[in-house]
Amino acid sequence: MANVRDLKKDINYVLGDIIEAVYVWEYTNTDKDTKKSEAIIDEAIETFDELIAKVNAKHVDSAKAHFKAINNELETKGRALIEKINKL
Repeated sequence: MANVRDLKKDINYVLGDIIEAVYVWEYTNTDKDTKKSEAIIDEAIETFDELIAKVNAKHVDSAKAHFKAINNELETKGRALIEKINKL
């Protein structure tokens, strides 16, 4: 992890790409209900807010371990959201 700015960019890009993938799915499947896809978008936004709040937390013991944990959480939650998109 190079720095906080790169971690914030990673969070933004990963979750932004997931939201974009949901919009593409909605656009290509106009005949299907969008309640599940909208729930995925809401979950992605909540995840973004949670992770950015953790990045901005000033009271951490070990910064390197803290940011590595955030990066791992991003990967885990990102994969879960992608799985939900694939099940639509």
